Amino acid sequence: MAKQNVAEQFVDILARAGVRRLYGVVGDSLNPVVDAVRRNRAVDWVHVRHEETAAFAAGAEAQITGRLAVCAGSCGPGNLHLVNGLYDAHRSMAPVLALASHIPSSEIGLGYFQETHPDQLFRECSHYSEMISSPKQMPRLLHTAIQHAVGRSGVSVVSLPGDIADQPAPEKAVETALVTSRPTVRPGDAEIDALVEMIDAADKVTLFCGSGTAGAHAEVMEFAGKVKSPVGHALRGKEWIQYDNPYDVGMSGLLGYGAAYEATHECDLLILLGTDFPYNAFLPDDVQIAQVDVRPEHLGRRSKLDLAVWGDVRETLRCLIPRVRAKESRRFLDRMLKKHADALEGVVKAYTRKVEKHVPIHPEYVAAVLDDIADDDAVFTVDTGMCNVWAARYLTPNGRRRVIGSFTHGSMANALPMAIGAQFTDRRRQVVSMSGDGGFSMLMGDFLTLVQYDLPVKVVLFNNSSLSMVELEMLVAGLPSYGTTNKNPDFAAVARACGAHGVRVEKPKQLAGALRDAFRHKGPALVDVVTDPNALSIPPKISADMVTGFALSASKIVLDGGVGRMLQMARSNLRNVPRL
Repeated sequence: MAKQNVAEQFVDILARAGVRRLYGVVGDSLNPVVDAVRRNRAVDWVHVRHEETAAFAAGAEAQITGRLAVCAGSCGPGNLHLVNGLYDAHRSMAPVLALASHIPSSEIGLGYFQETHPDQLFRECSHYSEMISSPKQMPRLLHTAIQHAVGRSGVSVVSLPGDIADQPAPEKAVETALVTSRPTVRPGDAEIDALVEMIDAADKVTLFCGSGTAGAHAEVMEFAGKVKSPVGHALRGKEWIQYDNPYDVGMSGLLGYGAAYEATHECDLLILLGTDFPYNAFLPDDVQIAQVDVRPEHLGRRSKLDLAVWGDVRETLRCLIPRVRAKESRRFLDRMLKKHADALEGVVKAYTRKVEKHVPIHPEYVAAVLDDIADDDAVFTVDTGMCNVWAARYLTPNGRRRVIGSFTHGSMANALPMAIGAQFTDRRRQVVSMSGDGGFSMLMGDFLTLVQYDLPVKVVLFNNSSLSMVELEMLVAGLPSYGTTNKNPDFAAVARACGAHGVRVEKPKQLAGALRDAFRHKGPALVDVVTDPNALSIPPKISADMVTGFALSASKIVLDGGVGRMLQMARSNLRNVPRL
């Protein structure tokens, strides 16, 4: 039997860790690794058109599966292209390993062609970034990188010179047991005692939930019912906590709606559950705040904190539920539920009235129809910008759907690459990329990746020929829009030229049929929907307060765009409120 080289041993270790594919672009320094993948039946190479796409795709795969995903880039410019997607994966707490191949080891530090220092460049967007400098070092270093990515939920980067990858591997490398999942973390007794005391002493408790409530829906609902607490959420908490929630008071933040802001400010005790909500301007500073998070570095970094509880949300609530006293009064909860419903009822409907006849098409209408037609277990990948607004307000969570985007890093062009990674995890599951024309055109080359692998991703393109979120930011800063207009092609014709299904929609009555046809199509499809460039950019009424700052005005403007199914959910929850 031929002796393994380092690259072959590297790929074998990845396969043993459960990795099924590497996303990347081939290059000379990567050749030994790519060839090792070619000869390994357990791992596939996914050839994308841009390394940034590779990193976004790996991050999406990791978020959908919860398992380690891998991307790779060749030396110098190749692996530098990974950086934006790796920042996003790291900030989304997705376990991703990046292989940054390197120039020949004998040339490092001598200004060689394409020389960079990847072990240093990626340190800010990773938990671990180191270079393999000898074959004997590789197995332990790769094991360590995997443990960091999985154990700390983020990115690890391994730099590997091409000549080292091609050298013989050590004959008796130690096979260390690999971590492939995270443990649960229970808070200490002292923290549980202190939190119970705070909850029992408070008359009005509000829960504000983030993505750390994943897997804890039942516990959150049971706890909220016992302490009669309104439940608000951040954008990343929406998919985990809003469905089947009779205590829902909406979302806070720049895209906030309903009574979440009031519920967090009018309570006696605010409990932050698994959220690293970044907008501290929306958090109160005059109520008691307790925070529960499995990552201790998140505790107290966004707001003043009266109690820090280090632990999983689910395990913490399991400790609390049998110990806290049930509250008798629903007065605060019912008042917030009514305020939530009233706020949604009072939303200005200037952009939702007679939308079935409006040309150019209202983007809100597109999102609402998409929500109706898409599968109950669809995965939506969402471009940064106004697509975030439509996803936040019109996609209905149900516990089976997934909604992922660059919600913390805020990168453009993320939706299509993320859809690639999501679709590779399950070709039978519906994956929908909600793309803006600006984001889509930025990495449009990887639409060819869908065609090359016959991935049945459906791209729904909100095409208003502008960078409309930037226009909104300029508006509220009192600036005229400038440099925000896109001169776009017929994207449906481009899709057809690539060999995919493509249709252009310019009238509302064409929309539902076009979406259904695209969803029935076996392979990749693009629906190019020409939408109103003025939607949300110019609200029907602008008050003086609306130009004093983005945090205040943007939320008011966005509210004018409607809230989709959120109003129906609020009305349903009002059935539990006794008539006064």
